[in-house]
Amino acid sequence: MVALDSSVLLDILIGDPQYAESSEACVGDALASEDVVVCDAVVAEVQAMLDTSVSLMDTLATLGIRFEPTQEAAAMRAGHMNKRFRSRGGRRERVVADFLIGAHALLQCDALITRDAGFFRDYFKGLKLVVPKRT
Repeated sequence: MVALDSSVLLDILIGDPQYAESSEACVGDALASEDVVVCDAVVAEVQAMLDTSVSLMDTLATLGIRFEPTQEAAAMRAGHMNKRFRSRGGRRERVVADFLIGAHALLQCDALITRDAGFFRDYFKGLKLVVPKRT
């Protein structure tokens, strides 16, 4: 099972001129061999960016991506990593959702498709990252 980060899903949904093609290809490759999932934080972030009449859940079903809720252990890990980030002087551009996405992928999935590899590599050691190439 592979988790999907908000930025990659948004690339696909809004047709980002730099990343949509590579993000679509990356997600398509993953879907060909395993389940691709999003957690609660991704659903909330992406739904907030869409027209309110559009149901993200319907769109995800059409794409073959399913919802996998964050488990308690992942939520706890996210909180610990967020606290560590702040204690290291981390800036406010990182929100709790980033840590929830990373902890969900680390503890509940086999990998994360993301364009934010540096952050996830630093805070979620051992998490396999799949990074779409910019076209």
